Amino acid sequence: MQTIMQVTGLCKYYKKIKAVDNVHMSLQQGDIYGFLGQNGAGKTTAIRMMMGLIQPSSGKVELFGERIKPGRNQIFGKVGSVIEYPGFYSNLTALENLDIHRRMMGLKGRDALEDALHTVGLWEARNRKAAQYSLGMKQRLGIARAILHHPELLILDEPTNGLDPMGIKEIRHLIQELAQKRRITILISSHILSEVEQLATKVGIIHGGVMLEETSMQRLKEKNRQYIGLQVDQPEKARELLAAHMQIQDCRVEEDGWLRIYDEGKHSGEMNRFLNKEGILVNSLSGVKDSLEDYFIHLIKGGAAIV
Repeated sequence: MQTIMQVTGLCKYYKKIKAVDNVHMSLQQGDIYGFLGQNGAGKTTAIRMMMGLIQPSSGKVELFGERIKPGRNQIFGKVGSVIEYPGFYSNLTALENLDIHRRMMGLKGRDALEDALHTVGLWEARNRKAAQYSLGMKQRLGIARAILHHPELLILDEPTNGLDPMGIKEIRHLIQELAQKRRITILISSHILSEVEQLATKVGIIHGGVMLEETSMQRLKEKNRQYIGLQVDQPEKARELLAAHMQIQDCRVEEDGWLRIYDEGKHSGEMNRFLNKEGILVNSLSGVKDSLEDYFIHLIKGGAAIV
């Protein structure tokens, strides 16, 4: 399988501040890569280096086997991107905005405009001015602009940021369609973990400029810890009793009164009987598996990565 992007030891320093510190990434053809991190984690800075918009302090980026160097940008003809907020001329229509971009790229013919607008679901609104577009429509128009030249790699920086649930769903479906029907390899940066969990085939988790982990989504799902969830009326007391009398140490109390018990080999029925005997009311009991959000929080707080 072809390596589309290889990032090795990527660093960016602003005086004494390490915005990105020794990041390694690898995108294979067909990946939907979820680049995850909180706001300020270094995602956008890393992406701007990948796109040649800023120079790294050290490290290298290779696209389609070619190292990015100053003044050598032909390889970016295979790449489309929406980095940060997509800007448009507000007094021009969507079609006019895209046509300006088409001519700047040297693309002949206007068929690409219709194709891109149909793909993102904006053909019927093509003659509306950009100022009349909602945020979600502007995001989709940004993606239309990014795919005009039929790129092999698409980089989207926080594409669902600020959108309502319907807008997020539309962008999610669009990304899936681009990956499945157009066979585009896609890199998505995001802090909305639940969305990435539904899309990504591979994830990289960055925190404080440092890449904490890179793994396939399948492997992450296989390795995420299972736990027993108990909702009780006295969670702190229940945790203390379970630790003292059942030797359950790997247990944490959630804000909603749930206990998460990760100790393997413990039987939920036995816990239920014990707590009831001790006067603790068990309102709910279930076996659950960590979500990507659970794993992310565990990892950035210093938990061990998957090996």
